[in-house]
Amino acid sequence: MKKWLFGVLLMVLSLSAKAQFEAGTKYVGASVSNLGLSYSTNEKFRFGANASVGYFLADQFLVKADLGYNHTEHVDDFTTGLNGRFYFKENGIFVGAGGEFVHYTKNNNDVMIPVELGYCFYLNHYVSIEPSVYYKMSLNDFSDKSTVGFKIGFGFYF
Repeated sequence: MKKWLFGVLLMVLSLSAKAQFEAGTKYVGASVSNLGLSYSTNEKFRFGANASVGYFLADQFLVKADLGYNHTEHVDDFTTGLNGRFYFKENGIFVGAGGEFVHYTKNNNDVMIPVELGYCFYLNHYVSIEPSVYYKMSLNDFSDKSTVGFKIGFGFYF
């Protein structure tokens, strides 16, 4: 009985998620990242906060601008980026990629290529929780500044 009820719940959630991924839908989001779960040879602890705004150019394809702040033991950084996401409307899974400019407080700059995989879980027709894992490849110092991490965010679709 539990498996059947769980299956029906997943079906209802996936059917209700289709309307949010239509062309012309706007997106506003905020997330926290890493929470000490990031891996890099350069750091042990990392905490980040990010804000995003976006627009669905086509069904299932979101283009978004990101602004972020990350804190580590030794240096803080500020990021700006332009990313794209593709949503699989059958189940709420999304994949994303793009580019980011990073300014470190120790007068360093970097360009990173982020790739993410996540899930869009809707609380209602407009608000979602979006956990994801990501990899950010540094073009300046591949081995020391590239990171892998986890983030959880909230999205508002209207």
